[in-house]
Amino acid sequence: MSTDDTTERSTETETSCTASETADATDAETSSACGASSSSSESSCGSSTGSTTDETVESTVDDFEADPGRLTAVGLGPGQPEGMTARAREALLSTDHIVGYTTYVDLLPDEVTESAEELYDTPMCGEVSRTEEAIDRALAGNDVAIIGSGDPNVYALAGLALEILESKGATASMVDFEVVPGVPAAQSCGARLGAPLVNDTVSISLSDHLTDMPEIESRLHAAAGEGFTIAIYNPWSRKRRENFQTCCEILLEHRAPDTPVGIVHGAGREDERVEIIELGELAELGETELIDMTTTILVGNEETYVWDDRMVTPRGYESKYDY
Repeated sequence: MSTDDTTERSTETETSCTASETADATDAETSSACGASSSSSESSCGSSTGSTTDETVESTVDDFEADPGRLTAVGLGPGQPEGMTARAREALLSTDHIVGYTTYVDLLPDEVTESAEELYDTPMCGEVSRTEEAIDRALAGNDVAIIGSGDPNVYALAGLALEILESKGATASMVDFEVVPGVPAAQSCGARLGAPLVNDTVSISLSDHLTDMPEIESRLHAAAGEGFTIAIYNPWSRKRRENFQTCCEILLEHRAPDTPVGIVHGAGREDERVEIIELGELAELGETELIDMTTTILVGNEETYVWDDRMVTPRGYESKYDY
């Protein structure tokens, strides 16, 4: 922990990690002494799978002279401090360096930010650079947490961290890599809507710059055709507005217009909004503030209904028990 009771926050600045001289920072704007390639990542936002990005992995395990520290991927849950698990809070309070997307760092409770030796954040789409930053800090001997909302294994960076560790010639065991789970967005939003997720559910991200739209469309057709409840992440972004419209059209091919749909904007945050509508009304909400990248949409299956302002998806108990 910091010896002077102050927390240093480094955003697009050089850090205090110590890789050996063979590790060269490649971008002056966001360079790190850890050897991370913190290149500007704005061009990668909106790119498809076939597009190139500016983010590359540079340093290797041989560039670090210190004994490795620890790397922990921590899920913050829905956003508010009370939504964080006790295990996640404990992990963050016991780590020295915290790395994450700026919005997620801003969600951290004061006790966590005040206990950290250093905070390092990058803007949207800096996934590779900030994940490598976290790894390089761990390889340089620090105890590091890389954070994200929801759960590290749901549209998040736990897998990327392992991939980058492997590409550097390191191992997960070397940095005592651990995943601390959090409450995923679909579950947080489902809790606010009633009980829409108690049967088979498929999650699909509409604004994933790593996935081409034809693949997303294929997943939507399959999920809707098979009768699953569907959790839609990242439904709307400025660069992928047409994805949302296409999604609504596909859903209406397989589901009745009066199918219940739950919309939760900013779950657990100050601007949280919760609405239950019919599927036929969904498309017209695309241009409203209700639908954006902080929104999760839950589309009911053929048996989902609304009772007492709550979505209910039967589990099937009524066919086996009398109640």
